[in-house]
Amino acid sequence: MPVNFRPLHDRVIVQRSTEEEKTSSGLIIPDSAKEKPQQAKVIRAGIGKVLENGERAPLDVKEGDTILFGKYSGSDVKIDGEEYLILREDEILAIIG
Repeated sequence: MPVNFRPLHDRVIVQRSTEEEKTSSGLIIPDSAKEKPQQAKVIRAGIGKVLENGERAPLDVKEGDTILFGKYSGSDVKIDGEEYLILREDEILAIIG
């Protein structure tokens, strides 16, 4: 991850988990049939959302957390040849582990 890339406010940058190439029975899944995983690792997190009273609410997630998010959440970006996803904290469904 580039050092000079930081998400703003309540956004987080995540990298999707790798997809399974085979089913549990050993069948190879073609690229056209694969779905993008909905699990990712938090790479960078913003500093929190600014509330109406001017205070900042800290994020519940931190760098290194593994998360679940909705199927159509976030925006895909490509930085230095790597694919990432930028999400708002409210698009995150759960923290795993």
